[in-house]
Amino acid sequence: MSQTTPAGPAAGRRAARRRLIRELLLVAGLFTVYKAGRLLSTDRTEEAFRNAAWVWDAERALHLPGEGAVQRLLLHGDTLVHTANTYYAAVHFPATALFLIWLYLRRPDHYLWARRALAVLTGAALVLHLSFPLAPPRMFGGADMIDTGQVYGPTVYGAAPASDTLANQFAAMPSLHFGWALMLALGMIAATGPQTPAGKPRRWRALWLLHPLLTLLVIVGTANHYWLDAIVAAVLLGAALLLIPRPRPADGSGTDPLPDTDTDRDRDRDTDRDASVEADAAVRSLARPRTAPDQVGARR
Repeated sequence: MSQTTPAGPAAGRRAARRRLIRELLLVAGLFTVYKAGRLLSTDRTEEAFRNAAWVWDAERALHLPGEGAVQRLLLHGDTLVHTANTYYAAVHFPATALFLIWLYLRRPDHYLWARRALAVLTGAALVLHLSFPLAPPRMFGGADMIDTGQVYGPTVYGAAPASDTLANQFAAMPSLHFGWALMLALGMIAATGPQTPAGKPRRWRALWLLHPLLTLLVIVGTANHYWLDAIVAAVLLGAALLLIPRPRPADGSGTDPLPDTDTDRDRDRDTDRDASVEADAAVRSLARPRTAPDQVGARR
């Protein structure tokens, strides 16, 4: 007699690996397209500075505070401004990557929701970067701000935009630094749920909002973005979240609740029907009159 080894666990592991590879390729592909697309507007210098003047005048018409006020706070100490530059250069991508990895492992439904929102936001940002090149405040003389990255370090940009082959320095509007940070905070608040597995309220969830708040102060104080860059990013993210179906709320157990699919409902109905048939058969069996042993002998 031959024996067959159950293929369930092995097949499940292979399927999980395929899903992981597919997600990695998808995210890497989207990022590559975005980086390549941003570089298409690097030579539109005159238009970028003309748009910078327009944004600066629009902010003054809206009575927004000057970006220089935030920078003056950072310039109170070399350590503070160096920390802000480091936050701008080193936190953006790693924090977003860790956010997506954690959701993928612990909250699959929320991962799909967050990944789609980030993809829509990034795609919309790419369209704006190509249609509205914008010189950041550190380049715009009317802002009267310094490039803290070049002066104090570290910086992710080259000294001259024309010679920078890794980044488009005229892609200030909208700020994906702020948009991604805001999505991270909203995603973690949604994914952690209002209660712990023990039923206690999670009051600390609002602390995730410190990340986009710090990011906002950093991108403005280092003269890499205007206030309107962050406002436009928030509006685009809000529109993306309205278009994308929200996941079911986290139940606090450490995993997303199982999706209520049509297949699940059909299986539940079949199970209930089988149980009902078995119960009816049991009741009829109990109600059927039984023949006494002596009567059986008499018939024989």
